[in-house]
Amino acid sequence: MSTDAKVIPKMRPRHVPQRTCVACRRTSAKRELVRIVRTPEGGVEVDPTGKRSGRGAYLCPTPDCWRLAVQKGRLDRALKTSVSARDKEALLQYAQSLEPGAEG
Repeated sequence: MSTDAKVIPKMRPRHVPQRTCVACRRTSAKRELVRIVRTPEGGVEVDPTGKRSGRGAYLCPTPDCWRLAVQKGRLDRALKTSVSARDKEALLQYAQSLEPGAEG
């Protein structure tokens, strides 16, 4: 008695990296958050690819989280640097371009 049924091995679910928003402390998939990076030159910039070198911090894609992170100094603490006024203004400008979503 022979069976020709193939045994299909169970596939493990793919690992999804998790990150925490420095403003609201909500944990989410890395791809759902926006990475802010401290550049080697000492500046702070948005890293849309998530692959730039430098110390990084993550924020939800909501203007409220960005304002909270910039105004309360949470980005300064997470990036272990003092964010300049010019960089803070640039980050807040970027936050205005984000679509308002669910608050975290």
